[in-house]
Amino acid sequence: MNDIKQVPVVELKDVTRTYRQGDVDVNALRGLTLTINKGEFTAVCGPSGSGKTTILNIIGALDVASSGKVSVEGKDLSSLNRRELSIMRRDSIGFVFQAYNLIPVLTAYENAEIVMSLQGIAADERRNRVMDLLSEVGLEGMEDRKPHQLSGGQQQRIAIARAIAANPAVILADEPTANVDSDTADKLLDIMETLNRKRGVTFIFSTHDPKVMDRARRIVRLIDGRVVIDENRKNN
Repeated sequence: MNDIKQVPVVELKDVTRTYRQGDVDVNALRGLTLTINKGEFTAVCGPSGSGKTTILNIIGALDVASSGKVSVEGKDLSSLNRRELSIMRRDSIGFVFQAYNLIPVLTAYENAEIVMSLQGIAADERRNRVMDLLSEVGLEGMEDRKPHQLSGGQQQRIAIARAIAANPAVILADEPTANVDSDTADKLLDIMETLNRKRGVTFIFSTHDPKVMDRARRIVRLIDGRVVIDENRKNN
């Protein structure tokens, strides 16, 4: 596992993000440098406005850095056109949002399958992957249910399965436990930790949840758009 962790998946070098809010320039990120390696289970934390969600949005090509360099799997995001960025999001980045972002008219199976359908993966392989993942996240037998027929925790499990199904390089989880109760949060974290250890999936969390921070094997703490603590917890 030590060799795996030395392979960079995400690299940010001197990244800034400034946006306009009314008549004021807001510096969300201020010359931030950060490398995330393959197989890491990292929590990015800090007070509201510290820049943690901005980092995930920039890594996920949902936002653009004002300056600096952002690379995913060695590809400089600023060098990619719109189509190439779309392919990067589809193939290399999995997303888990606090609001689940499931498609309400699709079943659990169809929601988990959708990215692989866009990738052009054969139906038999899609089915095998989805059924295996739904079993891993504890939703075996619920593949025909639609989101409104599932609890919040079950919907988030589908979101996790969807994120992993396409075999991305990294999964970005933005406050994934924010909308569930404490017991459900523990179960979701059990699932993600198991997938991380078993499959080597790289997770980056944006969070203020102590439960997530307790599970993380690396803590990156931000204040005012800068890294103030970067701590590896090797014994965690």
